Amino acid sequence: MEGKRPTPANDLWALGATLYHAVEGRPPFEADGLQALAVAVFTRPHGPPTHAGLLAPVLDALLTKDPALRIGAAEAAELLASALRASRSRADTTAEAVAREPVPAPVPEAATEHAPTPTEREAELPASSPLPTPTAGEPAHMPDTLRPPVPERPTAPPVAGPPAEDLISLGWSDQRGRDEGASTRRRALTRRSSVVGVAVVTLAAGSVLTWKLTRDTPPGGGTTGGGSSASAVTVVIGVDAPLSGGLSAMGVGMKNSADLAVRTSNRTGHVPGVNFEIKALDDEAAPAKGRPNAAQFIDDAKVLGVVGPLTSGVAKTMAEPLGRANLVNVSPANTDPVLTLGPHWAKGSTSRPYKTYFRTVATDVDQGPFAARYLHGEAGKRKLYVIDDGSAYSSSLTSGLSTAFTKLGGTVVGTDLIDPAQDDFSYLAPQIRASGADAVYFGGYYDTAGPLSAQLKQAGVTVPLMGGDGIFDQQFLATNTKAEGDLATGIGVPAEDLAKGRDFLDQYRAAGYPEAAGSYGPYAYDAAWAVIEAVKAVVEAHGGTLPADARAKVPQAVSGLAFDGVTGRVAFDEYGGTVNRQLTVYAVKGGSWTTVKSGPGAP
Repeated sequence: MEGKRPTPANDLWALGATLYHAVEGRPPFEADGLQALAVAVFTRPHGPPTHAGLLAPVLDALLTKDPALRIGAAEAAELLASALRASRSRADTTAEAVAREPVPAPVPEAATEHAPTPTEREAELPASSPLPTPTAGEPAHMPDTLRPPVPERPTAPPVAGPPAEDLISLGWSDQRGRDEGASTRRRALTRRSSVVGVAVVTLAAGSVLTWKLTRDTPPGGGTTGGGSSASAVTVVIGVDAPLSGGLSAMGVGMKNSADLAVRTSNRTGHVPGVNFEIKALDDEAAPAKGRPNAAQFIDDAKVLGVVGPLTSGVAKTMAEPLGRANLVNVSPANTDPVLTLGPHWAKGSTSRPYKTYFRTVATDVDQGPFAARYLHGEAGKRKLYVIDDGSAYSSSLTSGLSTAFTKLGGTVVGTDLIDPAQDDFSYLAPQIRASGADAVYFGGYYDTAGPLSAQLKQAGVTVPLMGGDGIFDQQFLATNTKAEGDLATGIGVPAEDLAKGRDFLDQYRAAGYPEAAGSYGPYAYDAAWAVIEAVKAVVEAHGGTLPADARAKVPQAVSGLAFDGVTGRVAFDEYGGTVNRQLTVYAVKGGSWTTVKSGPGAP
């Protein structure tokens, strides 16, 4: 009814509804008219079973509204088997009692044995329970005491059951039985109830079944982190980043920062009736991972926005499918101008290639020239040796820098293209020394820049190496004992120097994330908050409801945003680029990155 893709959880709910009708003699939800029935399914609890006996706890578990909290197939099989064993044991006990007594004793009606009502169960729960702090790599989860009541699990030894995804084999003990059961189910699935058919047609024709988001929302809004609330609609924010591999230090910081934004919104009830979660996917900084990850986000109907990726190469493979699906994408790290200005931006012809793509950072249009101005004007460098690693990020960065440096009167005395997968760069040292360069510029990332800088200095190249924001990371220092004097440009202004930056860092540390937020953390927080603000705008524009076409409306809402974020003013131009184009030059002094100069991207 919500237009989402079916999952195994749907079949388990259907099983619960069918069993309920079989033992109670009525369906779990009753209403006059199809639309009223659909609203009842969405918003009301099912009627407490009165004739189910031992099956009552099973029915409650199967009819849990939130699919994420519903029991799986294996647990359902265990509960059903336990109920069957208990039923047989009770029957055997009753038979023995009848044999012993000359006059049959009355057997209690099954109706006297049922699960406690929701009110009774809730009364048994503690009044409050602290929310757990999520550990690294895991979303925050709601403690069991805050979940909708789930019946006690059977204490008898567990019965071997199928995995949760193997629904066809549920209840069959051998392969032949499974095959026959699957065949029977397939035949049964070809028959559709006329009532269900009419309901689907009615809904498709435009019946309004929007969920009233403010309904029964507790004071202060839902729960924190990735938990969910029985009275709130769940909206998922996808996060695409390298969570493994050489760039994982940046990627994990991005993911944690987006998670912090979600937890903050849920804790403060920023969007009444909406509980946000994140769904993080690892792209390993590999462009080949971008399209499959985009497909996963698109297929999840709860995903209304994507934060990331880190690299522009991955972004180029994701932006097109996300755009076709009307799924907004806000990157806290991509700096390739092509993503917002089109492939011919350098020739003065700009166009927006991806209608749902935005970014919260400046681009290489700003970063390369900003570095050139510092090298030539502040550091007094006149001869520059430029090294490219062939990535979209590196090529864009080195191109902008070389052009600006030459216009300022400097000379690019040598260039080289290296493979970032190699580990020996010492062969470059004689070429750089012979060129007379007084600085080296490398356009790649820290995992290559660290060994490159160390090997060049060990081979006698004593001039500083400078890079873009891709090397501005603690890992560059950790892999390079010769980093003293090296330089990097960073996007924006250091968090410590921002009005809200210190509060962000304090909250990040208080949340217990073991990894550093990194240079992109504040921008990932603002990117996630942009999605949250857009969802809020859509909800408010529709009278407190989340419309069926919310995904298509969120990009429009993002384009009109303007708010004060951690990194400063968050707003976007007509191309989806940020209007806040601040950059900073950093130098390694005493083994740490030290701020040298901050300023706007434009001269």
